[in-house]
Amino acid sequence: MPTWLILTLCTAGTCAVVLIVATLRRRGEEGEDTSQTPDVIEYITMMIGVVYAIVLGLAMAGVWEERAAAEDWVRAEAQALREVSTRAEAYPSPVREEIREQVDGYVTHVLTVEWPHMVENEELTEEGDALLAELRRTITLHEPATTLEAHGYHGLMDRAAAVDEARTARAQAAEPTMPGVVWFGLVAGGVVALGMVFTLQIQRSARELLLAGLFSALIAFLLFLVWHFDAPFARGITEPTEAFEILFPELA
Repeated sequence: MPTWLILTLCTAGTCAVVLIVATLRRRGEEGEDTSQTPDVIEYITMMIGVVYAIVLGLAMAGVWEERAAAEDWVRAEAQALREVSTRAEAYPSPVREEIREQVDGYVTHVLTVEWPHMVENEELTEEGDALLAELRRTITLHEPATTLEAHGYHGLMDRAAAVDEARTARAQAAEPTMPGVVWFGLVAGGVVALGMVFTLQIQRSARELLLAGLFSALIAFLLFLVWHFDAPFARGITEPTEAFEILFPELA
């Protein structure tokens, strides 16, 4: 289902529920005085709104930060692989070609096999781990024969370690950022915040129904944003493999 359709359905559904309940609720309150709202109810409603706004803001900041970090780690992994392929120029032709073939094989696997698997299963593939391990082994086992190769050896080792580090971070970012208990708190808090609308003795005037609808739409939209960015590789990043495609255009 398209993301925009999910957002539309969630927002419209939330608004519809609140407006229907607000309209039907008045049928049993014909004799009730709704001109005044007790001060304690207004105070509690205000505190609930403030606390929920803080929690929702922290959740939004958390998933946005994780999204940015995931994008940075993908860029770092692709850049380190490009550096490995470039710095292999200092090695003899057989070793240089072997390293570059292994880099290309790893990138191809990431783009065609591992990325769809990661999005669907929230984990990396064992084959990707094996390909990277083989690349690091090839770099490590070659004994430098010249000063130029010795300088290139240390650089290649550092870049290979950077690839491994970025890959590990990408594996962690593939999992949802928000734990289930946090989602329970966000949804329950949203229900409570919307429920407090009715304690303010809302009427069926067009103005009050409009405000109730806008408030409901805002909460639904913010919860949607948290959900959207909670899985950066599946939804949060528009072009998650862009760094690989730019640095390795021949493999894209």
